Amino acid sequence: MFIDSHCHLNFHELADNLKEVLENMRRNEVVAALCVGVDLEHFSEILALAERYPHIYASVGVHPDHEVRTEPTQARLVELARHPKVIAIGETGLDYYRLKGDLEWQRERFRTHIRAALEADKPLIIHTREAAQDTLRLMEEENAGLAGGVMHCFTESLEVAEAAIAMGFYISFSGIVTFKNAISIKNVAKDIPLERMLIETDAPYLAPVPYRGKLNQPAYVRHVAEEIAALRNMPLESIAEVTTNNFKNLFRQVSF
Repeated sequence: MFIDSHCHLNFHELADNLKEVLENMRRNEVVAALCVGVDLEHFSEILALAERYPHIYASVGVHPDHEVRTEPTQARLVELARHPKVIAIGETGLDYYRLKGDLEWQRERFRTHIRAALEADKPLIIHTREAAQDTLRLMEEENAGLAGGVMHCFTESLEVAEAAIAMGFYISFSGIVTFKNAISIKNVAKDIPLERMLIETDAPYLAPVPYRGKLNQPAYVRHVAEEIAALRNMPLESIAEVTTNNFKNLFRQVSF
């Protein structure tokens, strides 16, 4: 069985056809999915899904790309994270690719999420793009390793992965690992310890081969696992088992 450790089921591309999306999960042995928050304005949608479906879990956070959104406070994040189906804080982090200029507000938002995770005793879901060194620096300064978490949709170097793992974080691979030209990411997937690996879709984005360029969905996380199994010359069942166990170890509130 497989778990999609990062998707956005509340986005209209998936929510408008949710019955089929969930059925495709079942047919592909995807037994659970984490629906990740990107702003507070739509958090109620995520929570409603998690409350309705036992195998859907939620996180709460404000994405670093979202400059004009309700700014989260530590107290508000901790309050929302008290719900038993909210198993993580995020996604949060730094993104210097989409936004330019003075991004100190982004770094302060990241610090707020880390502090909330520590107070709430929930792991972090971290997004980093073209900001690896600052991301790691803030993680160290704020003792993010005490909360733990996952570097989602990982696209950085092996050195960055190793630094995050040294702080107790997991590395999650998306459909990008199936792309022909993603050589460096494939190498990271081959080299990191299995016990620190997760798989995800980031649906509705980043559909893996053979669906690249089309709408992604949690059922396709199976293809991410198949690629990693091929890269590591391991049975698919072994990748499924270890990534499922890793998810349960990281997100301690899950029960299935």
